[in-house]
Amino acid sequence: MAKRPTLKDLAKAAGVGVATVDRVLNGRPNVRDATVQRVMEAAQSIGYPMSSLTANQSDAARPRVRFGFVLHKGTQEFYQNFASELEHAVRARTDIRGQCRIRFAASQAPADFGKELLEAAETSDVIASSAINHPSLTEIVTSITGAGTPVFALLNDFAQGIRQNYVGLNNMKVGRIAAWTILSQVRDSGKLAIFVGGNRWHGHILRETGFQSYLREFASGFTMLDTLVNLETRQVTYEATLDLLNRHPDLRGIYVAGGGMEGAIAALREMRPAGKVALVVNELTSDSRKALLDRYVNMVIATPLAELCRNLIDLMVLAAKNGPAGNTGQHFLTPQLFCPESF
Repeated sequence: MAKRPTLKDLAKAAGVGVATVDRVLNGRPNVRDATVQRVMEAAQSIGYPMSSLTANQSDAARPRVRFGFVLHKGTQEFYQNFASELEHAVRARTDIRGQCRIRFAASQAPADFGKELLEAAETSDVIASSAINHPSLTEIVTSITGAGTPVFALLNDFAQGIRQNYVGLNNMKVGRIAAWTILSQVRDSGKLAIFVGGNRWHGHILRETGFQSYLREFASGFTMLDTLVNLETRQVTYEATLDLLNRHPDLRGIYVAGGGMEGAIAALREMRPAGKVALVVNELTSDSRKALLDRYVNMVIATPLAELCRNLIDLMVLAAKNGPAGNTGQHFLTPQLFCPESF
């Protein structure tokens, strides 16, 4: 009986090292197509089993795409869910060999976002980020796209005119939905408050604009308090909400346009009965879901993360293939609306 060819026999016949043959057999990256073909031909000539090689040849034919993502607030439930959905969307693509690397900026400072974007550009074919709006980040995106790597804006439309595409909600409409919800729940006129994460979040500013434009159009009997900046943190929102409730007994509604909703929920639980002050927040998490069920939150306006990630990966694959196209538009998704009776 003829002796079955070994791995060493195949390596010798192909004129490559055993380590290279091992990489081919196991479908590992960074092996040239010509080398794979040489190993395939050698295997056929010496009678080495072809099943794994044939499967790998098919795998090697799929283009490799290295996805880089830069998010923030890595300890928050929403961004953890976001990261999981991104990884799932990349794994689900069978037409590419996708590699997913997710980074979290240490803070919302432009320098922290910039650092992560530049590092992502070193190992990515295409990038997407939830960065803030800032001239320094626009310059960085200009440099990255100029070097041939497309950059997408997520949730917050930064680097407009430079970025490849914006993927997220229509934030002006989100603000109007929040205002409509509060007015539909409030019977008596009074005061309304809104929190934004900061003055560099384009998405939050649009939500604020949509909220106030709706009030001007349909709620002349209400007074809008000065917009509050909460840095998307629970503690700042908590303390500011306590202050609002103490100073304004006629406060009728609050909209938290960005992060930090947990602080507003906690303050309302301490200071008011459920339903006394209408509260609208963004994104469905364990905290916002419980507050809905307890009637401390009237509406959650949520990003459909699974749909967003699927659509985003579609767009990123095309961009990785074709290169930066520059300001190709905005890709709006329909928000998910959750009320206490949704569960």
